[in-house]
Amino acid sequence: MTAEIVQGAATPQIVDRQTWSRARDALLAREKAHTREGDAIAAARRRLPMTLVPTVTVQGPGGDTSLVDVFEGRRQLIVYYHMWHDGQPWENQCEGCTFATCHMDMLDYLHARDVTYAVFCEGTYAESAPFAEFMGYRFPWYSARDADPVLLDGRGFGMIACYLRDDADQVYETYWTTDRGCEALTTSYHALDLTVYGRQERWEDSPEGWPRIDGHQWRVDGRPTAQWSRPGVAPTGSAASCCAGH
Repeated sequence: MTAEIVQGAATPQIVDRQTWSRARDALLAREKAHTREGDAIAAARRRLPMTLVPTVTVQGPGGDTSLVDVFEGRRQLIVYYHMWHDGQPWENQCEGCTFATCHMDMLDYLHARDVTYAVFCEGTYAESAPFAEFMGYRFPWYSARDADPVLLDGRGFGMIACYLRDDADQVYETYWTTDRGCEALTTSYHALDLTVYGRQERWEDSPEGWPRIDGHQWRVDGRPTAQWSRPGVAPTGSAASCCAGH
């Protein structure tokens, strides 16, 4: 499924190339300052202290899996904590978590920096693993449903946490973020921010007449957007099964 092409939307003012270049150069100065500030924040993030994570296990394809084993032998681990709605069909699962996780397709560059990426789901492994298979996810998928509460430490699912493993296989949490911090995973948002119409969401500061989406682009025609390209999903209006095998 794809959104309809925007028709009749307002457009930017038309100017000559020289005028446009001056405006672009002025914005470039702000962009460079923003990049430098982002680098400074990342440098501060690298200097955060860390805290020990007691021995915990999650559920994977082989049953109980220690947090150390989730690292798959690498030194660092990034985990996305995926919300889950028990007993609900796949189209009713969290569109925000789907949006974040479906971007993480190519892991080679993380692995080249000694980083493993994995998902810890709020649902049971038995119920949620078929969903991950349906979505075509290639990253490791685990259930944190029955993990020690110290793993979440009072936080909710829908967050990112980063871990470091030392030479003695002790695991430490180094960083965590949630809400818009999770946009670190979502390259689509970063790409849309470069376009003239942006994300087309109502909270954005855009000129009068710019297109706006009613609701989130995370969900189109009643299901998470990324699901429409999966095998077994019927087009809108079809009587065929919405999820193969479900």
